[in-house]
Amino acid sequence: MSSPNTPSTAYLEKMEGDVAKRVALATPTEYDGEDYPGQGEVWDAAAALVDFSLARHIVTDLHAHPETAFAEHRSMAVLADCVDKRGYAARRGVYGVETAFEAAWQSDDFDPDKHPTVAILAEYDALPTIGHACGHNIIAAAGVCGFLAAVEVAKKNSSAGRILLQGTPAEEGHSGKEYMIRGGSLDGVDAAVMVHGFGYDIGAHAWVGRRILRVNYRGVAAHASSQPFMGRNALDAASLAYQGIGLMRQQMPPSDRVHAIMSGGDRPSIIPGEAQMHIYVRSLGTRTLMDLSSRVEDIVRGAALMAGVDLDLDWDEHPMTLPVRNNSALVERWSATQARRGRTVLPAGTVPDTVAASTDFGNVSHLVPGLHPMVKVSPADVALHTEDFARWAAGPEAVTAAVDSAVGLAQVTLDFLADKGFRDAARRDFQRHGQVAVEDLLAKAQQGENAN
Repeated sequence: MSSPNTPSTAYLEKMEGDVAKRVALATPTEYDGEDYPGQGEVWDAAAALVDFSLARHIVTDLHAHPETAFAEHRSMAVLADCVDKRGYAARRGVYGVETAFEAAWQSDDFDPDKHPTVAILAEYDALPTIGHACGHNIIAAAGVCGFLAAVEVAKKNSSAGRILLQGTPAEEGHSGKEYMIRGGSLDGVDAAVMVHGFGYDIGAHAWVGRRILRVNYRGVAAHASSQPFMGRNALDAASLAYQGIGLMRQQMPPSDRVHAIMSGGDRPSIIPGEAQMHIYVRSLGTRTLMDLSSRVEDIVRGAALMAGVDLDLDWDEHPMTLPVRNNSALVERWSATQARRGRTVLPAGTVPDTVAASTDFGNVSHLVPGLHPMVKVSPADVALHTEDFARWAAGPEAVTAAVDSAVGLAQVTLDFLADKGFRDAARRDFQRHGQVAVEDLLAKAQQGENAN
């Protein structure tokens, strides 16, 4: 019996070698008190208040009890209970999502027209079968502990503003944050911050946008031997579309991705009357994502015409996710916080943009200034969404990453409340591109289709 060809590791090894060279040349961001006047004592206070025991509890507890998208009832309760017990009542089932929660603190003089609001986000859903192989248990621990530390320092310093902790479920394969956005989660929010585990410390990594397309081809079933001329083969259409997508890849930008599966038919003697395709469309840019989506739809429709069948299209069974827009001011401040923790935060581009997945935080980052850095949890050669990374997500390195990240999230949050110049820098960077809402993008795309 023959075996599948083993994929060559030559490209992967070259890429890892190139990354290693760039890592060796990278210099850590230094903390300079003159750059951040008055924040040294604030940062020290935040670091002292991050609860190591609580971080370890959350990391290990969620890892031992993984729950998948929209089923995170226990995980949500564990996190909400943590903030409840420390005096910050968590509202559960918020913004129209049953397993979402929110806790809040605001200063006595808080005025939404004058004072800033920062949302610290915490994910906690796991993957089917392999559990927390993306490290959302670490994200949750960092978010909860960072919120609690930031609030305590803000109260002590009489800071003016509001800090939210938003528990955001269903990131894996879904778009929990987009559902929450539509329910009002970002109303009045001036910045949103979170962190993600990885094999490197990176301030601004690439994340691609993603759309999902389901296609059902409807043909005419017939006996494949005695009357094939009376059939219209739905599986032919799916096969033609699959090949058309493959041929299109030659003209796709290197940052774009399309992957598809198909099914159809019950037995060879019957021409399939129905066939299905499930397609993911991804791109590093918002405009290129919409353009690629249009091209994929043209191929899918053209295949139906060639095979003489009809089709049903269903875009975005879960809301589309946008590429992450990294805010340079927030990234710079994050890098400085991590330098004090002994971490060298690598600049954008150290790891190639082609090593990119998707996240619903992209939708957040197009509506408010957003921070979504990567924190080193595992060795560099351990990939996310693997059993190997799941093991690292339960170890001491995971707890250390959660604590360092909680410190950084608290420090960036406190700086944002206290430093108007910092807020203005973050706002200026964000306004270079302006707000982009998913629903507006889809409405414009529909208007273009109607015009044609």
